[in-house]
Order: sequence, then C-alpha cells, then structure tokens
Amino acid sequence: MPRLAVVVTSTREGRLGLAVGKWFEEQAKKHGGFEVELVDLVEVGLPLLDEPNHPNKKDYQKDHTKAWSARVTAADAFVFVVPEYNYGMPPALLNALDYLYHEWHYKAAAFTSYGGQSGGLRSVQMAKPVLTTLRMMPLPEGVTVQFFSKHMKEDGRFDPGDAFDKPTKIMLDELLRWTTALSTLRA
Repeated sequence: MPRLAVVVTSTREGRLGLAVGKWFEEQAKKHGGFEVELVDLVEVGLPLLDEPNHPNKKDYQKDHTKAWSARVTAADAFVFVVPEYNYGMPPALLNALDYLYHEWHYKAAAFTSYGGQSGGLRSVQMAKPVLTTLRMMPLPEGVTVQFFSKHMKEDGRFDPGDAFDKPTKIMLDELLRWTTALSTLRA
C-alpha cells in the first residue's frame, strides 16, 4: 500500500491547521487506499535552511535534514494542509521543500487548503510551481475549506460533518491513481 504523508504546514503559535490536518488524516484513513502518516512541520523543526551544501548534492550535514530526508523518501505521495499567509503559502512549507531535492521527485501531491473567503487557494496556486520544479505532480483536485473557523468546535476539533466527503474522496482517488502511475518512475 502506498504511503501518504499529510503535512501540516502552518507553524504559527495558536494555529488551527493541526486540527484541520488531523481531520484530513482521518478522512485519508477512511479512504483506505494509503498507509497514512500525519507530519507536523512544528515537530519536524526545520530551522531556516541551514545546510552548507546544495540539496542537489544530497550531502546533508545536519541531523534534522537527514531525518527530514528519510521521512520524505519514505512517502509515496503528499497532501499539504495549507493556510494562506498574506496571499501566499506558509514560509515553513517553502523552507521544508527547499531542504531537499531528489527525495521529492516523481511523487504526486494534493492540497487541503483552508482560510476565509478564498479558502487558501492562493497559497495552493503559489506552491504548485515550486512542486513542479521538484519534479512532483501537483493535482488539480483538492479540498478547499472556505470560512473554516465555522467548523471549529469548542474542544479544538475541526469537524465539517460530511460537507467535504465528496471532494475528499475525489482527490484521494485521483492521488492514488497518480501515485500508482508514478511508482515506475520512482523505482
């Protein structure tokens, strides 16, 4: 079964993205097409890119980079859980992507975005060209949660009920197709 990393990209104090990520993790597990791992960039703890060598050389000096490399290498596909920061993607996402190069190649990626009126779509649109440069396949299908705070519960959970069941299934089905198709290039 392919491995899916659900990556929570917001690292702000007081963030709500972890709740959205945990919700999506459960949706992906229910889907049943992937072995699912939740990856929180706060826990990964990457400082602003601090490797002395270009990622293309894969000559990592820092333990945090070696651990990040192993985690990304182990995943076959990604769902990035992204908010929108000032009409763009979270800096922690760009930093996490920039740490590595070869490890991203030939892997499919999708987005669960959240925010206000735009639902984080501008963040997704900013991230996609970066992914293609890393030889990833960003999918057009995604889960976009507008006005996500109305789905936040008093106990801190994100719970939109079944409002996103259909787009989540469509996205995960397509992600599985691409992940399977790209497996020959990753071999």
